[in-house]
Amino acid sequence: MKVLLSGTAGPYGWPEPGCGCASCRRLSSGHRLPTAVVLDDVVRLAPPAGLRLVPPAAMPKGYRMTVTPDGYAVSGPDRGRVLYAVSADDLSGAPSPCWAEDAYDLVLIDLLDRPERLGDLRRRGLVTARTQVVAIHLDHRLPSEDELRRRLGFWGGRLVDDGTIIDTRTPSRARPSLAGRVLVLGGARSGKSAEAELRLIAEPDVAYVATGPTGGRDADWLARVAAHRARRPPHWTTIETTELEALLRSEAGPLLIDGIGTWLAAVFDACGAWDDPAHDRPRGRKPGRFGTALDAVAARCDDLVAAWRQTRAQVVAVSDEVGLSVVPATASGRVFRDALGRLNQRLAAESEEAVFVVAGRVVPLPI
Repeated sequence: MKVLLSGTAGPYGWPEPGCGCASCRRLSSGHRLPTAVVLDDVVRLAPPAGLRLVPPAAMPKGYRMTVTPDGYAVSGPDRGRVLYAVSADDLSGAPSPCWAEDAYDLVLIDLLDRPERLGDLRRRGLVTARTQVVAIHLDHRLPSEDELRRRLGFWGGRLVDDGTIIDTRTPSRARPSLAGRVLVLGGARSGKSAEAELRLIAEPDVAYVATGPTGGRDADWLARVAAHRARRPPHWTTIETTELEALLRSEAGPLLIDGIGTWLAAVFDACGAWDDPAHDRPRGRKPGRFGTALDAVAARCDDLVAAWRQTRAQVVAVSDEVGLSVVPATASGRVFRDALGRLNQRLAAESEEAVFVVAGRVVPLPI
């Protein structure tokens, strides 16, 4: 099928008329028109706002369309298959026939709504390496098209201009390989965890590795854990462990580790290092190897770095960037700060990519 995208934006275009947000102000009027899709010049999938999609009974001869749990599935006379993946709120919930459960040639999808839907389509085999994935319904939910391109690079989607014609017989371009090891650094509430999650959100199978405590009765911590869980796709696997070394050596990925700071705190707990008298060791005097609890912590850090260097998994790990605020008041706090800072440096040195997140914005760290 020949697919014409005469518009690719949300229902009000991008920028939205009269909108004063920074995203809209960066663009000239009419930059992107509301999404409108025409197949073979005869089937209109996205008519202007206020009209409904073409009912199946009104489809031209040789075309079939049905509502599926994922959106509107259309097949053409040439057996080309297109999925218009609208929001679940726009679907009637009608069951899909068996022909709508095969892999698609083209998926038109609002990736700003719930990008994890693309990972689920991949998990179920409906999006394969040959499927073209094109982002539609684009609008000011993102600050700029540059940020959109960055995210689509992780998700394996395409950004096309209004007026683009796509041939469903053309297989997708090879999806770029993602970095093998990525370290995402940031302070508290910087957006570092959200950045790590969005990098893997469109993958079909991800193991989320939680290294933090369960929270007990700490209401604030429990709320933070609940918020993280709500963001994660339901088809992701959650692993709660501090044995990162073994996991990195045994898994092929993708892994999302959140995070290195809580892992190190757990290691301090396990080694009894918070009250190690070596905290007060005179500057420049080193302990004997494995002679103190801090030596045991150092050994665990050495092992983690070695496993990170050797892993075959695709890994995105979150860690706290320390030392940007006040100096900790306690000796143990200062030792922990120094240990985490050194560990971050070592992991970054063994990573294909490292980024720093501040105020929700991502700053790549050059090698």
